[in-house]
Amino acid sequence: MRAIYPGSFDPATEGHLDIARRGAELFDELVVAIGVNPSKVGRFPVIDRVRVLTSALRDLSNVSVATFSGLLEMYCRDNDVDVIIRGIRNKMDLRHEVPMAHMNRHLSGIDSLFLPTSAKTGFISSTVVMGT
Repeated sequence: MRAIYPGSFDPATEGHLDIARRGAELFDELVVAIGVNPSKVGRFPVIDRVRVLTSALRDLSNVSVATFSGLLEMYCRDNDVDVIIRGIRNKMDLRHEVPMAHMNRHLSGIDSLFLPTSAKTGFISSTVVMGT
């Protein structure tokens, strides 16, 4: 099975890497996909985010890093993705992710798998890392 772990990864954190590594253990192939919104300016250029993730996950032979724009479900359909992986830190994340999972399932038939963050990375967010 092929899974996707989407996000902005701006910046990529140890929490993101933990979810990616655990997802790689569960699936034959994992695509870590950086969503690009042309109307938003990120903290870091997309090419730098690709480089960081590619370097950090280079030891995992079944993981690739890609970018996408537009709807996630379209990318999944066009790239034969079976499952969407999402990391969940707390109930606020869950409240945000469940409606998205329902919509993705409705639009494309693709299920979402929620992985709770590990205890050592559950408090990490890109906002905390950047201090903003």
